[in-house]
Amino acid sequence: MKKNIQLVKTLLKYTFSIVPIVAGLDKFSNILTNWSQYISEGFAGLLPFDAATFMMIVGVIEIVAGVLVFTKTKIGALIVAAWLTGISLTLLFSWSYVDVAVRDLVIAIAAFSLAKLSEEKL
Repeated sequence: MKKNIQLVKTLLKYTFSIVPIVAGLDKFSNILTNWSQYISEGFAGLLPFDAATFMMIVGVIEIVAGVLVFTKTKIGALIVAAWLTGISLTLLFSWSYVDVAVRDLVIAIAAFSLAKLSEEKL
C-alpha cells in the first residue's frame, strides 16, 4: 500500500512540476494555444498593458510554481491548487470557458491532494 501511495505522490509531483513549466513557457510562444483568448474583454480593458504581456507575466508565475512543486512539493502544490482555483473562479464569474473552469477545479483538487500526500512521511 505504501508503495502505491509513493507512486501516486511521485506521479503527481512530476505532473505538477512539468505541466506548469510547459504551460508557462508556452505563454511566450503560443504554440499550444493563443492564451490571450482566455482573458475576458472587461479584464483586458483594465490592464495597463496588452493581454499578451499579461500572459507572459502569468507564464513566469507558472514556471516558478512548477519549480516550487519540484523543490518544495507541499508549498508548491498548494500554490498550484490556489492558482488553478483562481483561474476557475475568474472563468466562472465571466461565464466563459466554463468547461476549462471545471477542468481546472478538478486539477486543483489533484494538486491539493499532492500537498496533503506531501505531509506524510512515506
